[in-house]
Amino acid sequence: MIPLATLRDDPADAEVPSHRLLARAGYIQKIAAGIYVYSPLMWRTLRKVSNIVREELEREGANEILMPILQPKEIWEQSGRWARYLAEGLMFHMVDKRGSELCLGPTHEEVVTTYIKRIVKSYKQLPVNVYQIQDKFRDEIRPRFGLMRGREFVMKDAYSFDIDEAGLDASYLAMDRAYRRIFERCGLAFRAVEADSGAIGGSGSQEFMVLAETGEDAILYCEESGYAANVEKATSIISPTPDGGEAKPLEKHATPGVKTVDQLVAFFKMDAARMAKTVIYNATYADRVEAVAVMMRGDLEINEVKLCGILDALAVGLADEATILRVTGAEVGFAGPVGLDADCRLLADLTLEGATNLLTGCCESGYHCLNVNLGRDCRMPTFHDLRLARAGERSPDDRGALVETRGIEVGHIFKLGTKYSKAMDATFIAENGKPEPFVMGCYGIGVSRTAAAAVEQNHDESGIVWPRPIAPFEVVVALLDAKRQDQVDLAEAIYGELRAAGVDVCFDDRKMSPGAKFKDLDLLGFPVRVVVGRRADEGIVEYSIRKTGDKEDLAREEVMARLRPRAS
Repeated sequence: MIPLATLRDDPADAEVPSHRLLARAGYIQKIAAGIYVYSPLMWRTLRKVSNIVREELEREGANEILMPILQPKEIWEQSGRWARYLAEGLMFHMVDKRGSELCLGPTHEEVVTTYIKRIVKSYKQLPVNVYQIQDKFRDEIRPRFGLMRGREFVMKDAYSFDIDEAGLDASYLAMDRAYRRIFERCGLAFRAVEADSGAIGGSGSQEFMVLAETGEDAILYCEESGYAANVEKATSIISPTPDGGEAKPLEKHATPGVKTVDQLVAFFKMDAARMAKTVIYNATYADRVEAVAVMMRGDLEINEVKLCGILDALAVGLADEATILRVTGAEVGFAGPVGLDADCRLLADLTLEGATNLLTGCCESGYHCLNVNLGRDCRMPTFHDLRLARAGERSPDDRGALVETRGIEVGHIFKLGTKYSKAMDATFIAENGKPEPFVMGCYGIGVSRTAAAAVEQNHDESGIVWPRPIAPFEVVVALLDAKRQDQVDLAEAIYGELRAAGVDVCFDDRKMSPGAKFKDLDLLGFPVRVVVGRRADEGIVEYSIRKTGDKEDLAREEVMARLRPRAS
């Protein structure tokens, strides 16, 4: 007997459908913020997702291992990531009785690199790809969305070790193939997109997004070209910055109370694309915090993920008023390249390279400067792609317009290269007899997150609509009246025959009114429902499909014909 308790009301902290429905249906139970018990039904779904993952990874030659959850500080210091993860505030760390510092693993690059360098000595033993499925831990400041952003979650992480970049390319493509098959087999609509590598690092990465209106991530894609990227990574083609003409003399204008781009547009009767706003950031490093000034065309926005990567910082955030006053000498709203503190690093977006006669702040409260020419009126910034791409702009290949949709990240694959192997002195003897660092890849799938994403994508006003491959049970046989022997006999017979035929079926003989049972089953979301009720004496049952709502009366033999697995 499977213990099950559904709820009448939504949890007070439920903000998204998957959290609301999984909790109401009794699939998960909250123990503390971001920490959940998985019920027997939920665990069946997670096992199904895990088994699909295992089959597809092993089809590409990966081998399953299990690594420790507890990890020593020393190996994280070798990779140089201990300080970064502490600065981000997401690592659970502790001190044991001997005074040694440890963490609960948020990821396992350090552990797996240590493991492989001890057992793989020669190029003849390569390539190697190992993976595990286990819990990961992140000390989220504000756990939310149920399984979407918890403090403990089930994850698959795989790691490839190759001789060279060509080998890494092959391993990366193998994982790409596996991931596409995994999410197809899970019955999910998804899109693979270019992505930022974040704290994991490395050269290239790709996210696998389950498409859902409630997704946390914005995705930009082009139907014509197939280009797709997370908005944090996306690039686009936009109209060029308007030509400012030959350099004109610098003008200083009083602009009391005029601080925003919209206010400046109205005040100067000037196109925002002719302006360069300057934003002051604090960039956090392991040993310091630096103020950085970033210039962006007035009609565009700064992509802070790109900025953090360019600065190679642990994190970036808007500077406070005291920092802004220190580096500009002015209050908020009047920062600019003119008069900026010489020690403050100055960056600018590529759209401003070569631009003339710009309108900018001039680091004096109540004033802006017109006809600013970079390198003449102020020092020349370093130019980078710092712009946030937007829907409606042209794709990078100029084959169509970008469209925005929402997605939930369920998988991420990275080309790590030698980032960890060099830092941790993980080498093998190459064919030339010399030691060379392993060329690595890293590949993650959120197993519990995939299940939650499936609910985000597949639900209606009545409850969950599980994709059949990962439903806890594909079929439920529901007995309406346990006092009617004809119903009991028929329900038990159908259930027994389906089980004997290898159908993934459960038997619902709970004593409750038909209306309450139907409502409960809608909430639970089993794909196929066989209801044994008033026509049991005729051998007739109601057969319904949860996704479409289609219902029909079928004889017992017809039910078996519909559901009996067919030989492949």
